[in-house]
Amino acid sequence: MVWQERQGFLDSNVDTRDTGLVAEIAYLSLGSNLGDRAANLRDAIVQLEELGRVRAISGFYETQPVDMPDQPWFLNCVVAVETGKTARQLLQLALKIEAGMGRLRMRNKGARNIDIDIVLYGDHVVNEPGLNIPHPEMHKRRFVLGPLVEIAPEAQHPELGKSAQELLGELPTGQVVRRL
Repeated sequence: MVWQERQGFLDSNVDTRDTGLVAEIAYLSLGSNLGDRAANLRDAIVQLEELGRVRAISGFYETQPVDMPDQPWFLNCVVAVETGKTARQLLQLALKIEAGMGRLRMRNKGARNIDIDIVLYGDHVVNEPGLNIPHPEMHKRRFVLGPLVEIAPEAQHPELGKSAQELLGELPTGQVVRRL
C-alpha cells in the first residue's frame, strides 16, 4: 500500500533530489527492538524522505531475533523509496538517520533502537567495502521477505534470479514472524 495514501502526512511531491541518475526503487528493511519500537520505525520512515520519495511501506511485523536470540523481539517493516541517489549515498544517509536517532553499535547483531538496511537497489549488484547489495542475508530472512512480499512480491533478487515471493516460499519453517 502506498505510504502517502495510508498515512496522509507525507507530501506526495517529495523532491527526489536528483543526482543526474535515473531514479531507482530501493527497498529498505527497518528494524527496532529497543524503546517504543513502532514509534522508532515511524520516525525513521518520515526521515527517509531525505533519500527520495517514499512509495510504499509494509505493515509492521513482530519478529523473533535470529542471530542473537537473547534480546527483545523486533518490529520490522520494508519501505520502497524512489531515489536518484547512488547506493553509497543511500547507505550514508541511512547511517546518518540511525545516528541521529541515537543508534549505538555496542555489539554486532545486538539490540538496537533502529536498524536500516538496503535490501535491493533496482536490479543492481554492488560489492564494495561496507556495502553489499542485494543484502547478503535477505534470501534467508523471513523478517525481510515477508514485508517485502507484501509491497513488492515480484521484486527480483538480481543474483539468484528469483522473486521475493519465490524466495519466501523456499524458506524452511522456523523463525517466528507475525504481522501486526
